[in-house]
Parts: sequence; C-alpha cells; structure tokens
Amino acid sequence: MFQLTRSVTWQALKRLHEQTADDRIRDYFTADPQRFEKMSLRVGGLFLDYSKHAISGAVLDKLLELADHSALVQRRAQMFSGDIINVTEDRPVLHTALRNQGEGPLMVDGQDVMPEIQRTREQIRAFSEAVRSGEWKGYSGERIKDVVNIGIGGSDLGPNMASRALLKYRHPELNFHFVSNVDGAHIQKVLKRLDPATTLFIVSTKTFSTQETLLNAKTARRWFLDNAGEDADVGAHFIAASTNRQAAMEFGIREENVFEFWAWVGGRYSMWSSIGLPIALSIGFDGFMEMLEGAYEMDQHFLTAPFRENMPVLMALIGIWYINFVGAETQAIVPYDQALHQLPSFLQQLDMESNGKSVDIFGHPVDYKTGPIVWGQTGSNGQHAFFQLLHQGTRYVPIDFIASLKPEPGVEDHHFALLTNMLAQANAFMEGSQSGSRLDPYSCPGNRPSSVLLLDELTPKNLGALIALYEHKVFVQGVIWNINSFDQWGVQLGKRIAGEISERIDEHSQDFDASTQGLLALVRGHFREEGLGHGGAAAEPAATASAGGGRAGKRGRKG
Repeated sequence: MFQLTRSVTWQALKRLHEQTADDRIRDYFTADPQRFEKMSLRVGGLFLDYSKHAISGAVLDKLLELADHSALVQRRAQMFSGDIINVTEDRPVLHTALRNQGEGPLMVDGQDVMPEIQRTREQIRAFSEAVRSGEWKGYSGERIKDVVNIGIGGSDLGPNMASRALLKYRHPELNFHFVSNVDGAHIQKVLKRLDPATTLFIVSTKTFSTQETLLNAKTARRWFLDNAGEDADVGAHFIAASTNRQAAMEFGIREENVFEFWAWVGGRYSMWSSIGLPIALSIGFDGFMEMLEGAYEMDQHFLTAPFRENMPVLMALIGIWYINFVGAETQAIVPYDQALHQLPSFLQQLDMESNGKSVDIFGHPVDYKTGPIVWGQTGSNGQHAFFQLLHQGTRYVPIDFIASLKPEPGVEDHHFALLTNMLAQANAFMEGSQSGSRLDPYSCPGNRPSSVLLLDELTPKNLGALIALYEHKVFVQGVIWNINSFDQWGVQLGKRIAGEISERIDEHSQDFDASTQGLLALVRGHFREEGLGHGGAAAEPAATASAGGGRAGKRGRKG
C-alpha cells in the first residue's frame, strides 16, 4: 500500500524544511531580483502574488514534483468527466458541470446531464425575471419586495456571501434576508420587519429533511398564514430549491416552483445550481450567468495550465508546505473589501468540511495533517483585532490577503487607504521590525508568509473565478492527501444524534452518557416548568406571537 509520508518526494521536502528553516523570505528577494515576476500569475481578472512565502526555488520544485507524482491528473479528469470520485457515497462530483459553457454532452450513468442543467437555468431565468420585473405577484396582487432565503450550510453561506459581495448590482426594489440559525431569535428578527403580501420565501434544502431549515420554514409558513388575509396563497409566496420534489409539494409549494438540483451537487458546491436562485434574483440572471462564466474560465485554466503556472495547484501546494512541513495549524483569510466580509465564513465551510478528514479514500487512518483551521475577517478591522498575534505571537499563520483594485465612485481616497494598508501589512509581516533583532524584545520578528490576491474589480465574473479558484485549491489538496473531499460524515453524525435526542427527549434513556442525561433532565425540567412541549412545538407560540408585533401583524386576517 502506498504511504504518502514514506515517498521519496515527501522525505525530500522534510529535509528541505530542515535546511531552510532559518531562511528569511526577504533574502530570497535579494538573491533573485526577478522573484516577484517569477512568483506571480494572472488568470482573467485575478492576479496572484505568492512571492512572499517561505518557499525557495528548490522547495517549489519538490512541491510540484509531489503534485506530479500524485493522482491529480487522473482525478481531475475524472471529476470533470462525471466519473464517481465521491467513493464513500458512490457519486460523481459535478459542480463544474453547472457552470459549463461548452457545447458537448456530459455523461453520468449513460445520460447526458447538460439538457437538465439547461432546463433548470431556463427555469431560474424565467422566474428571476418575473420577480424582478414585478410580473410575479403575491396573493394580494402586489409585487414582491422582500426575499427570504431559508437554508443552512452551503444552502445559506454561498448565496448569502455572493449576494452581499455583489450588493451594488442588487435590484433597487428588492431586499434580501438570509435565515440559517435554528435559534428562533434569528427568524423572528427577520419576520417582524416584513409584510406577508410582498414577501417571497425560498426554502433551500437538498433533501427537504434538514431539521434546522424545515423548522424555520414551518415557522415562516405559520407566520404567513397567521398574518396574511384569508385568501392567502402559500404557493405564491413559497418556492423551493431541492432534490426532493414530493416533500416540497407536500409543504405547499407548487410543482412548477420546485427548482431542481442533483445528488451529485455537494451542498458547499451548490451555489452554481438552483441554490443560487437568490443571487439571480438579486443581480439578475445575466449577472448570475457572468458569475458562472468566471468560474468556467477558472475551470478551464485549472484543466489546461501546467502545474507550475496553475493558480489553484500553486495555492494548494503552498498550503501543503505549511500544513505538513512547517507545522501551521490555521489559514487566515483577510479580504480588504467590506463587500467580501462573509467570504472567510464561506471558505471556512468549503475547506474544513471538505478536507477535515482523518482517513484516506480507502478508510485507512492517515499519519499526516490534512485540512487547516480556516478563519478571518475583513481588513482593516483585523489590524486592530487579531493582527497583533499574527505579527508577534507564537502561532505561525499564513495569510491570504484579497482585494479589488477598482474603487467605488466617490470613495477613491478610502479605497486607496484600504489598499495601501493591505500592502503595508503584507510587507510588515515579511520584514518585521528591526529585522527581528533579538536585542529588542518588543520587535516583530517578521518572516511571516502571505499571498496577495487582487481582483481587477469585484464583478460577478471575477467573484465566480475567485470561488472556483478556492474550490479547486481544496480539491488538489484532497487528492494529494488521498482523502475524499466530498463527503461529510461528521456533519451527518451530528444530525443523527440531534434527531435521536429530539425524538427521545421525554425518555429517561440510559443510552446517552451521564453528562448528556443530566443536561437532558435540565432541559426537560425547564420545558415542563414553562408549560411548553418539546422540539418544534415549543417554538410555535413564540414565533407567532413575535410576528404579530411587526408591520405584517397590522394587516391581520380579512373578515
């Protein structure tokens, strides 16, 4: 059996780390004045500078050799052609097909899936145009003004992040709200500001069985029926993005308003499917297609560029160097663009849910680190929050700085300050203060690595390319680690146990540990004391009562 850590290349990389551990990044620039030109790369509207990394030419060569000796070429071809690479769930992985702009067929189990994808795109186009134009009416004949997306995980993070990132493209007469938390305070806060006659709900759930999403959806439907008129029509105000058409229809959603996607679309990769409907409603179908085109452009680059000039491959290999050889535990994502403030959360799920694995594709335990802890927030706020630890603390944290070059009209001075702050920080992390002199205990040692990713402008196309870049980076790392980046058994475990506890809350079950039994007893006692039922029943009175206090409650029922 092949063991990654015993390979010749892996062992060579370990020796290179020992040999270069005391190297300083700034000295690499002194030794090679062309380092920036050699270690920067443009793909479409994205520019990557990876020269400020603790990676010598010899290290980069060996990392590329690691990719060459992996199954990357084969697995990449299999993913794009629809072969089964999600081996534990026996599924292909075809989020790339959702943004495919090619003319040819794409076969899965002997069937061309492109006609289905085209039909769903057309459904998204027709619906988004009807809502945006005002042609789609609510039960009272008024146009839709507020759109509420109810989902969790990939059904929330992707469309939420993209819609907020592209806020300047938003339809001026539509407001967007995203509900994900099962905490009733979240949906109550949203509902109390809305009018049922002008609100559209999108229930985004792959299986139409996700506990948190269904509880929020039922609360929204109950609020709608309690606060709308007697002629209220659930079908005019609720639509679904789901693979489970029957369950959505049983909820009260019209069959023609169930937007399909497929089992071979993973949740965290689903924003390119009908899960991206809020994006199409916000920025328009043409804008949504531009986002898909940007992702497709990055797909083609990933497929065809040599590894040494391949942006996702290079970013993946840099991450592997820090995770497996330098010992970094985390990866910071710091966008210097307020519009991208939710990008770190999106990338956190993408990376940690994909590569947070401790067994390989054959189920054997691995003896090396896999996915990092991904975290971050926008600059320049981070400079006054956690940058102190990055500059002077004991943790070694590689950073991805991300920004767009083009400023918004009227705030050019703000944008210039933002970009210069980012470049100053990247320089300071590398240089440190006093060259890291040991004579001054308060100096910053420097030699901290970072990448700088610049978008020409934050457009739908460039955002699509940026997201696809990180998707492929995660995929490459998963292939080299020989893990399955497309299942999530830890998530499923939590769902299963939550369901068991919810169903058996009234039992004095001995099946759970003493701590869980004790805590369940406290929960049972509190709910009995308050005279409430358990689970979803407890949430109903609270949600309905709170909604009545908003402007929607003033409409009341007719008659």
